[in-house]
Amino acid sequence: MTATHAFWLAGRQATGDTGFDVTSPWDGRLVGRVSLPTDAQVEEAVAAAYAVRDEFAATPAHVRAAALDHVSRRLVERTEEIAQLISAENGKPVKWARGEVGRAVSVFRFAAEEARRFNGGEAQRLDTDLGGQGRLAFTRRFPKGVVLGIAPFNFPLNLCAHKVAPALAVGTPIILKPAPATPLSALLIGELLAETELPAGSWSVLPVPNERMPSLVQDERLPVISFTGSDKVGYAIMDSVPRKHCTLELGGNGAAVVLADYASDADLDWAATRIATFSNYQGGQSCISVQRVIADAEVYERLVPRIVAAVEAQVTGDPSDGATDVGPLVSEDAARRVEAWVEEAVGAGARLLTGGKRDGASYAPTVLTEVPADVTISCEEVFGPVLTVQRVEGEAGAFAAVNESKYGLQAGVFTHDLQTAFRAHRALEVGGVVIGDVPSYRADQMPYGGVKQSGVGREGVKFAMDDYTYERVMVLTGIQL
Repeated sequence: MTATHAFWLAGRQATGDTGFDVTSPWDGRLVGRVSLPTDAQVEEAVAAAYAVRDEFAATPAHVRAAALDHVSRRLVERTEEIAQLISAENGKPVKWARGEVGRAVSVFRFAAEEARRFNGGEAQRLDTDLGGQGRLAFTRRFPKGVVLGIAPFNFPLNLCAHKVAPALAVGTPIILKPAPATPLSALLIGELLAETELPAGSWSVLPVPNERMPSLVQDERLPVISFTGSDKVGYAIMDSVPRKHCTLELGGNGAAVVLADYASDADLDWAATRIATFSNYQGGQSCISVQRVIADAEVYERLVPRIVAAVEAQVTGDPSDGATDVGPLVSEDAARRVEAWVEEAVGAGARLLTGGKRDGASYAPTVLTEVPADVTISCEEVFGPVLTVQRVEGEAGAFAAVNESKYGLQAGVFTHDLQTAFRAHRALEVGGVVIGDVPSYRADQMPYGGVKQSGVGREGVKFAMDDYTYERVMVLTGIQL
């Protein structure tokens, strides 16, 4: 009999009247059973967070920093256990799961560091105009209010960390809602937070079903919403609460541009390897995975066979095997959707160079060329191990092809030319441009987010802390400057 995992209500364990099973996408085995909070328990968590908000905002920085440091250390100590948990509930190959734990370690450590130096205040003399003589402005940042953090399934630990750690660092309570498919990693964060001395009510982890979220989203005691997920759901949330502050980290269809100066055999081998790896890592279920390759005509013919060979070299199979590169998608339904999109593209004239086969929740790493611009896989985020390759003429054509997308999260540009790099940074309508590599690079301390339909706001620990707070000015009068 599998024990039921409790959730975390205002810093303590609790169980509801019902629960649900978490199963492995790889083999369907039961990974754990999770208790569902009742409506009354959700209300209790919200009320506790709202009640403690002033007390928590006033806690000394060292208290918050110590708690965040503790979580970071404990994640290190339990790395292998947590990686196995991520792999089991998500289907992610364990080697990528270990990397995810390492990133979460850094997120909590960065938050601890920022908590110690954030909000020191800034003084500004006002006697630059006659009316300001004898006046000094002092500005600090204060929390906007309780944060509702809504996390996705694809990085079930690290994207929860990106909600929780910045909130705790600035002293604002947070209610974390993990994805229904992958709640166990989030509940483990709660287990580690419960070992700290943070005030009761400052955090809760509630595995609330998606269908019960509208009332929580619209609760006026939760003025800040941080959501990571699909653009359809994200914008529906924003539209439903127009007076709330929403940070939306949404989808993408990341482009890797390979320009004509990236032409040596070593260059093309590197580009092909990076493209193959990061179109398929996490099963392609990353908003900055490579979905589109845009190659200059000068290198296209030499690049394509290298990409196909590198994709076919990806090891697929059991995610618990350390040699596996590509595991299953999060569900069989997700794999069926990818299958349907590829079949639509091929039916419309696309050439299938490798892959294109589904086995349950697994989908073979796939490469397509000559894909019509109007098929779904050209326009939407595939969120699967599928890659399209497009031939263009020159730098201008490549940059225009990137910008044709409705998304704008990140782009990678393979070039050696510094001037080209700066032109790309100026021209590409994305939140981040990665030079000499794929768009799939994210450092957890840098600003991260998109433009167009890839969302609003920025994550990255310090930048999320800014997002959760606002400037409040105090003017001192009669000051001899």
